[in-house]
Amino acid sequence: MNKHFEDALYYMGRAGEHAKEGVMEELDPLEERFRELTGKEEEPEPSRLEKLQGELKELESRAEGEAKTAIQDAQERIRRYRSGESAE
Repeated sequence: MNKHFEDALYYMGRAGEHAKEGVMEELDPLEERFRELTGKEEEPEPSRLEKLQGELKELESRAEGEAKTAIQDAQERIRRYRSGESAE
């Protein structure tokens, strides 16, 4: 991908993030009013420990996926080697 497309993709991502922040900022007072009327409390922010645990679970899942892919690739290479196919 050339530099112009990379830059455009980056700025589109940033624009999306800013749009999301703006919408959330506009909706915060409505959410507070809704919670007052319905008597539902706001969900607490996850603790630092909970955030770390979530990140670790995500990393674990990603590592498992990468390991499975690497094993499958290795098995395929071995199969091709044993069958005499040319390696790429």
